[in-house]
Amino acid sequence: MSENINEQLLDFLQGSVSSFHAVDQVRSLLLKGGCREISEGDSWKLEPGRSYFTIRNGSSIIAFRMPESAAAGFMIGASHSDSPTFKIKENPEICANGYVRLNVEKYGGMLCAPWLDRPLSVAGRIVVHQGSRFFTKLVNVDRDLLVIPNLAIHMNREVNDGKAYNAQVDMLPVLGGEEAKGTFLPIIAEAAGVSPDEIAGHDLYLYARGRGTIWGARQEFLSAGRLDDLQCGFADLQGFLKAAPGASIPVLAIFDNEEVGSRTRQGADSTFLSDVLQRIAAAAGMGEDALRAALASSFMVSADNAHALHPAFADKADPVNRPQMNRGIVLKFNAAQKYTTDAISAAVFRDLCRQEQVPCQVFTNRSDMAGGSTLGNLANAHVSMCTADIGLAQLAMHSCYETAGTADTEYLAQVMQRFFSSSLVLGRDGSFSLL
Repeated sequence: MSENINEQLLDFLQGSVSSFHAVDQVRSLLLKGGCREISEGDSWKLEPGRSYFTIRNGSSIIAFRMPESAAAGFMIGASHSDSPTFKIKENPEICANGYVRLNVEKYGGMLCAPWLDRPLSVAGRIVVHQGSRFFTKLVNVDRDLLVIPNLAIHMNREVNDGKAYNAQVDMLPVLGGEEAKGTFLPIIAEAAGVSPDEIAGHDLYLYARGRGTIWGARQEFLSAGRLDDLQCGFADLQGFLKAAPGASIPVLAIFDNEEVGSRTRQGADSTFLSDVLQRIAAAAGMGEDALRAALASSFMVSADNAHALHPAFADKADPVNRPQMNRGIVLKFNAAQKYTTDAISAAVFRDLCRQEQVPCQVFTNRSDMAGGSTLGNLANAHVSMCTADIGLAQLAMHSCYETAGTADTEYLAQVMQRFFSSSLVLGRDGSFSLL
């Protein structure tokens, strides 16, 4: 295990206070790695051997390297940039009972309790109106700004017997006393370096303050916010940047809005990936038939973290398939196809792990419990290809402070470097191999 990659991950998480900030950090690392930024609104003239990326909505990004010659297919590593949180509503200030609170709503399915009684702040993007022009600007109020206070146990003696959290009652953060009325937008404007009357719109979210940590008797764990799914996104990015040129086109895709169903123009259930692949194909001189043939020889790794066996709730796990942190990458299976992994994609991914001497384990839900879903099958509705759903084992998924294994970050980066350097070869006899 490399402490360096996990310290880099913690730096990345510290700056990824919203999906917009996460993509902006990916953008910076791609530029540093020699990739060129291109806009979806421009005509694409792509040079052989060069790497490029494009961003949609400021919160989803796709990077790729053009082939030197005819490409065998695409090798796509996909993850997502968003995490469960609370979104700031329009006209957010609620002034009552001597306090100013912010009106928020749930974004995704989160564990509510960890958000209480800890310092919070606000980040996201604003739309700035200057003259006849509008433009977007990232904003992060980089200080302890808010708290969602618990009700004292003296006023709710049964709270430890189970609490149902009401998002409109229990989860509104306190901004200040009644004298704080009218200060929220000025605080946002000051952090963004604009005047309040220039703010024409906002997509703002809560985030938990504090840097993540590496801990445990042997420094074997790390805890931070947004490990789901930026641990996978960061490892995929490291693999993409270090990959050697191969016969296929490597594609790094990080989508927004997975936590709310991906059905946005920048989500996995959009045309973003198919649009980019078609434009790559056109620039590489592929006709429609050649593109379809390339897709048939393509592979996607849909990377989204997985549930680790819980030390106190082993009965919640499948009797046999019980992933643990630091025991390797997790292949995810589901009979209802919430995950895309099948016998073929599992065999291919296991072979990748074998080549890199990285351990691989399996996650399935208990047969009497419904599980979550991810982006692989949604992306496949637009660009169909052989796909494996994988993840890194973690505890407290969808908390604002999650825990994962330090060894697993490097495991995934190592395997994805091999993946992005490889090609899927289909034989006429129905055989397949990874080269």
